[in-house]
Amino acid sequence: MKRTGVFYHPSFSRRSYLTQGARLEDFPQALDNLTCRPNVTLFESPPIDEKWILKVHTPGLIRGVRADPLCSTAWHSVGGVVLAAEKIWDGEIDNAFALIGAGGHHAGRNYFGGYCCFNDVAITIAYLRETRGARRFAILDTDAHHGDGTRDLLSEDPDVLHVCCCGMDFVSKDGTKVDIQAPGSMDIFSRPEHGRNVDRAYSAKIKTAFDARVKDFRPDLLFWYFGFDTHQGDYGSLGLSASCYRDIAVFMKQTSEDVSGGRLEVVLGGGSRTDIATAVIPPIIEILQS
Repeated sequence: MKRTGVFYHPSFSRRSYLTQGARLEDFPQALDNLTCRPNVTLFESPPIDEKWILKVHTPGLIRGVRADPLCSTAWHSVGGVVLAAEKIWDGEIDNAFALIGAGGHHAGRNYFGGYCCFNDVAITIAYLRETRGARRFAILDTDAHHGDGTRDLLSEDPDVLHVCCCGMDFVSKDGTKVDIQAPGSMDIFSRPEHGRNVDRAYSAKIKTAFDARVKDFRPDLLFWYFGFDTHQGDYGSLGLSASCYRDIAVFMKQTSEDVSGGRLEVVLGGGSRTDIATAVIPPIIEILQS
């Protein structure tokens, strides 16, 4: 059994940039059968200190985020992602799932939007490098949309492998920045195999693109930026179902054990529907703690 941390703040259930509502309104009670276990701990996400935001973003971006009422959860969202990584690195827990109220991967150096405010993963990388001496990181981004902010911030960083499953194909010269075109186009939706076969195709493409690269890269810690907006019926639907996410969760957990001593943080990304959030998040945490 793994020691798994779940990072959450009550504001995430009341307000969320990603829905302008309460996609996590069933939380944390939806996790009661997990958080009662001795190896699963629920932590309250603290607000991030502004000095760490400034390692990544400009003062002007911070002013813009502060002026946007939909970004009210941004400080606690980033704080939870950072605290999760810190506890993983320090050996207090083995892996983590960080719930958030405001997303991160569309926030670049001096811009934000697309339901994102501060780039949680980039800030966490800066924090671990400065306070813990960590160096190499790998990010798998399976949100429905391209992680343009993350790429903006880390495009010149050879010690970060960033693999993004989105709407394009691209590989940087050094091989550390990779975009893979996601299965799930409209021509697939029009055919009978829409459904389970789309799950298989998506999962297989993720594994093919990420597995060899991350094993060659040997990161200190893995991030999985998980968006359930790809689920059937959500705003970025690729026709996926919960079984696809479970398959990727098993793959990422095993991969982390192979390359980084089990150090894995799952960071919640896009997705708007309460029913989907409640259905797909607990099974991923179940896999992490097993």
